[in-house]
Amino acid sequence: MTGSEASPSFRLAYVPGVTPDKWVRIWNERLPDVPLALTQVPAAGAAGVLLDGGADAGLVRLPVDRTLLSAIPLYTETTVVLIPRDHLVTAADEVSVTDLADEIVLHPLDDVLGWERLPGRPALERPASTADAVELVAAGIGVLLVPLSLARLHHRKDLTYRTVTDAPASGVALSWREDAHTDLVEDFIGIVRGRTVNSTRGRQPEPARSKGGKQTAGKQTPGKQTGARRGTGGSRRGATGGNGKGKGKGKGRSGGRGGKPRRP
Repeated sequence: MTGSEASPSFRLAYVPGVTPDKWVRIWNERLPDVPLALTQVPAAGAAGVLLDGGADAGLVRLPVDRTLLSAIPLYTETTVVLIPRDHLVTAADEVSVTDLADEIVLHPLDDVLGWERLPGRPALERPASTADAVELVAAGIGVLLVPLSLARLHHRKDLTYRTVTDAPASGVALSWREDAHTDLVEDFIGIVRGRTVNSTRGRQPEPARSKGGKQTAGKQTPGKQTGARRGTGGSRRGATGGNGKGKGKGKGRSGGRGGKPRRP
């Protein structure tokens, strides 16, 4: 693992719809001396930014190439259909793909849902971006299926959305280059996974030092050993074979035949 001293700052890429604010706040509290630089990148270009070294890690949309990138799935988003507020679909709280069979369903070039077969009727052309598709929805040209975060990102007063129960979903993951798992990457992994500062899986704090400047190790009480066995001299009753009614009163070692194993 490469030491964090090679990188005086931590560069985090994130795709549209992902909000890293909470994790950034925790980072700034825990590592105030290591600036965190945020860069928003298109969903389709996130892997390239990581592989080219443009960011130390990224909050990306799945799938990613696991032969080149490591990834920790974080959550899966609900898929919604974006529609005008006066659309008939608004009469229901949620819809299915079949409910959109008669609708023109827009399919932007930066779609992140990975459809095998797009529902509804296709538009004459594919919009260049999700933002362009949102404008077409507002103009009454068609409807658009997107992850909930993108519907909120492109919020408009004249549009609303409804959950689509059986549409593909988009997963979000923390990803980094396979050969660039640095200490700072491990620090950020700990933050997104909710580890505490003193977690044994994260980087450990410096050991406490005494007034003389020496490191203080764990103290042992004189005469006592860690993990010493207690009561190892149990009765040897039943250890001689016969009828098990031996009269010996001496204390011997545990573990004789017929003896019960002691719990560790």
